[in-house]
Amino acid sequence: MGLTLTEAADQIRELVSDLDRAPRVTVEQLRLWETGGHQPLRSTVLVLAAFYGCSPGGLGLEDTEAVAGIVLRAESRHGHRAEITPMSAIGERIPTAAEHLSHRVDAARRAVDRTLASATVNSNQLDHIDEMVLWASQEYISTPPALMLTRLLDLLAEVEELAACRQPAAVQVRLSELTAMLSTLTADALMKLGDLTRSRSWYATARTAADDSGNSELRARVRAQAAMLPFYYGPITQAVNLCREARVISSRARTSATHAFSAAAEARALAKLGAEAEAEAALRYATKVFEQFGGDSADDAFAFPERRYLLYKSGTLTALGHTREARQVQDQALVLYQDKTGIDPALLRLEAAICYARDRSPDEACQLAGATFLRMDPAHRTP
Repeated sequence: MGLTLTEAADQIRELVSDLDRAPRVTVEQLRLWETGGHQPLRSTVLVLAAFYGCSPGGLGLEDTEAVAGIVLRAESRHGHRAEITPMSAIGERIPTAAEHLSHRVDAARRAVDRTLASATVNSNQLDHIDEMVLWASQEYISTPPALMLTRLLDLLAEVEELAACRQPAAVQVRLSELTAMLSTLTADALMKLGDLTRSRSWYATARTAADDSGNSELRARVRAQAAMLPFYYGPITQAVNLCREARVISSRARTSATHAFSAAAEARALAKLGAEAEAEAALRYATKVFEQFGGDSADDAFAFPERRYLLYKSGTLTALGHTREARQVQDQALVLYQDKTGIDPALLRLEAAICYARDRSPDEACQLAGATFLRMDPAHRTP
C-alpha cells in the first residue's frame, strides 16, 4: 500500500470508528503483528484482511474464515481507495469471546465425530486378511522357513498399512492380533534360519502387539511360543520364566489350547533345566489340563493337537531320563503325524536317539540321529 505504520493505524481506526466492538489498532500493535511477535484476535484479523484487500493467509496470520461480505473502505495495493461495502456490516462479523468459544466447541465436536467415523478397512477386507493369515499358519507347518518368511512379510505389510490409519477400536484390536500372530511366525522362521538376534527382536514385537490387543489368550500364546528360542539356544531360565508367565496369564481359561500348551512347555523347560521335582509336577499338571482340554482338531501353527502335546511330553521325559516312557510316547506321537508335518517327526526321532545314548547304546543313537538328519529336507535344516 505504501503506507507507514502510523498512517495504516490511523486509517484502520477511522474505518472502524463507528463500530460498537471495534478492535483497537495502534502503531506498536501493527509492528508486533508484522514481526510475528503477537497474533491478533480473530476479529482483528478480519478487519486487517479487509483493509489490505486480501485473505488472512495472505497476511501470514491465522487462516480463519475469509472476509466474505465485509464492507470496508480499504486502500488497494495500487494506492487507490476502493469502496468495498458499507462499514456498518463489519459489526455483524466481529464475534464476541463467547461466540468464538462456541465456534471452537462445535468445530472440535465435528472433528471428533469425523475421526470416530473414519475407517479405511471394511469387514470384507478384514475377513480376507483373516483367511490369509489362517492359510499362512497352516502352510507354516510344512513350508521351509525361508520361503515362508517372504509370505509372512507380505502379509505383515498389508496388515500394517491398515493399522497405520485410524480404525474403529474393534478393527484396531483385530489388526493388533493379526500383527502378533504374523510376528510370532516370523520370529520362529528366523530362529529356524539361525538368525537369533532378529528372531529375538521379532518375538519382542509379537509380545508388544499381543499386549496391545488386550487378548489374554494371545498374550499367553505369544510368550509360550517365544520360549522356544531360549529353550534351544539359552538361557533356559528365560524359557522357564516365559512359559510360567504364559501359564499364569492363560489360567482363567484352563480348558484352552493355550493353557495346555503353556503348561506342557513349562514342564519341558523345567526338565531341561534339571529341576526334576518341579518338572514332574508340571508334567502332571499339563497332562491333567490337556485331558480336560481334549486336544485341538485344527491343523495350523497355533493349534495344540494331541501329537503336539506328545512332542512336549517326549521332550520332558527324555530330559528327565525316563527313557522307557519317552520311547512309548515317541512311538505314539509318530503314528499321529502325517507326511506334511514339518520338523516335528524329526525332533521326536532325535529325542529317541538321545534315549538310546542315555541307555548306553551309542551305535543305535548315532545311526538314528544320522539317518534322521539325512532324511530331512535341506530347506528345513538350520544353516
